[in-house]
Amino acid sequence: MSSLIRRIKEFARSPQGRRTIDQARQAATDPRRRAQARRLLARLRTRR
Repeated sequence: MSSLIRRIKEFARSPQGRRTIDQARQAATDPRRRAQARRLLARLRTRR
């Protein structure tokens, strides 16, 4: 398990990881994307 966490940390520190994190932060602040995520989660919850 610690190797998985180490690999995640290494990715987060890499240039590609930083770009991915920045894109996720921008998507999280976009109201349209937030609504899209809420709809997806609602669909997943109702299917159980």
